[in-house]
Amino acid sequence: MERCAWCMCNEKMMKYHDEEWGVPLHDDRGQFEFLMMEAMQCGLNWNMMLQKRETFRECFDGFDYQKVAAYTEEDIQRILETEGMIRSRRKIEAVIHNARCFLKVREECGTFSDYLWGFSTGKMILYMGHQKGVIPAKNALSDTVSRDLKKRGFKYLGSVTVYAHLQACGIINDHTEGCFRYREVMAGCQTVHKRRQQEN
Repeated sequence: MERCAWCMCNEKMMKYHDEEWGVPLHDDRGQFEFLMMEAMQCGLNWNMMLQKRETFRECFDGFDYQKVAAYTEEDIQRILETEGMIRSRRKIEAVIHNARCFLKVREECGTFSDYLWGFSTGKMILYMGHQKGVIPAKNALSDTVSRDLKKRGFKYLGSVTVYAHLQACGIINDHTEGCFRYREVMAGCQTVHKRRQQEN
């Protein structure tokens, strides 16, 4: 069974690839978890995030954005003292701050998922060339989404981080064409083919 090469380093990465990565995600708790794991990853790597995922869930109440938005200094200290947690006060504070921004998007748009999928008009995007493994770190779409998130106050969500999130939540299908998940994640989905956009 052929998979995307990036996931072959260990069982957790393969499981994540096989079951979650690139599957169209319309659940806001899931969106918040993926987005905040991407934010926590800055300067690190995704394998480490997956290894620490249960610790993150323990620290952030299962990524319940309403609970996280209400966190206080006491919660920050609790998280910093949790064994196995990434001890970056700035990142922890950013997750709490982002939860508050996340709630504001929900107030305006109904759900965060509706807001995010609105950038692709609800369709999964297939960029020409990506199926062959020619995948950029960011593109014009992630630039646009990142700018809008920053305008709304979100932190640690630059264009590269946002591009990774768009891949993870299925807005961009970047499984390689030979991967067994390439067609599976598109099942029942509206798709649109686009030429590779110019990266900045």
